[in-house]
Amino acid sequence: MAGADAIIGQNVSLGYGGNPIVSGLSFTLRQGGYLCIIGENGSGKSTLIKGILGLMTPLRGTITISPAIKKTEIGYLSQEAIAKKDFPAGAWEIVVSGNLGKTGLRPFYSKAEKQRAEETMRLLEISDLKEHCFRELSGGQQRRVLLARSLCAAEKLLVLDEPASGLDPLITSELYRLLKNIQAEKGMTIVMVSHDIEAAKQHASQIINLGKPLINIENGRQSND
Repeated sequence: MAGADAIIGQNVSLGYGGNPIVSGLSFTLRQGGYLCIIGENGSGKSTLIKGILGLMTPLRGTITISPAIKKTEIGYLSQEAIAKKDFPAGAWEIVVSGNLGKTGLRPFYSKAEKQRAEETMRLLEISDLKEHCFRELSGGQQRRVLLARSLCAAEKLLVLDEPASGLDPLITSELYRLLKNIQAEKGMTIVMVSHDIEAAKQHASQIINLGKPLINIENGRQSND
């Protein structure tokens, strides 16, 4: 349902070996919202992402994703994927592979899945790269291809860990514009980790700053935890 809660965190603490990195965090993200997670290196941004995705269990508290959002409707772009530059495949093969979670036991992509990949490449303005080898693309082009793959997987929730890392300011600005268009056109819920505080203020509907003190800003309303 539009406007319902997509993700709820209640008094969440996350960490490793029983030692918390993120402590006492509570937040609510509405469906169609745009959450930006900021903070210094080591503040727990990627750790919080893993908690949201269910890749690690909170030490305390809970993180709940709406039952209306299935695992196969979540797209995730990790730092590891961004750092990898030597995919031995073409741009099209990488983008369409975002549908793998939906194919089940089918050894092929359906017409609808191929069409989804085509539409995603068009949305990100990379249709002309369809036949190009990924490793021969520029950094900005590679980032769009990986984002397109994540979008093929995402139907309701898109999670991005530092998608603009290493990009020049012009390409970064364009990436943020594309994400805003995706949110507006598809009603997509977006969770993004970023170092760019100004971009977060400009584009996000909600900001969690994992600094000290921890600050959660939601629709202009600030709460300190």
